Amino acid sequence: MVCAITPVPTLPAAVPGPGFADPVFGAQAVFRAVMNALARPGRPAALVAGFTPPVPLTPEAAAVVLALCDHETPIWLDAPLAAVPEVAAFLRFHTGAPVVTDPAAARFALIADPMGMPDLAAFPTGTPDYPDASATLVLQVSGLADAGTDAVSLHLEGPGVKGAERIAAGPLPADLARRLAANRRLFPRGVDLILAAPGAVVGLPRSTLVREG
Repeated sequence: MVCAITPVPTLPAAVPGPGFADPVFGAQAVFRAVMNALARPGRPAALVAGFTPPVPLTPEAAAVVLALCDHETPIWLDAPLAAVPEVAAFLRFHTGAPVVTDPAAARFALIADPMGMPDLAAFPTGTPDYPDASATLVLQVSGLADAGTDAVSLHLEGPGVKGAERIAAGPLPADLARRLAANRRLFPRGVDLILAAPGAVVGLPRSTLVREG
């Protein structure tokens, strides 16, 4: 007697969770918040994502990517984010952006562990003819002003800063001011940084003069 073998059904891949409730207006609101943060370095701009991405990706960092990235903006994930496949799946589903393993190939970088982040020079800094062909780094921080023992204080001057601005955020590398100063010397080349904190973003564009505060 020949026994029929019943194939085991293949379970469908889990569909990533939702992004913006209203993709158009949600993305526009986040875009404005990010542009305001970069135009006024050091000043927090309120940002409400309205959705929950896979941990350890935070809603604020995810919202920045969903608002600014598409199929032409390769994204690099640091080790904590790359270790969770659902993070990459969520970002690809909502943006179409490719996820790359080489930071030198990224236009956006998502960093959940700023203390272990690569040197800024590891990312594209643009060229003399195309300084905008550079990367934007989104660093997840746990807070602004009062950010614990790993907080770094920064004194900011330059375009968009009225007089001077001081911020404290963490966790961040203790030598971040030195790294940003080296990045500033490349101007108009260089990378731009966005600090994604609970409920807000802070911009640190390449044009900003930064020293320890």
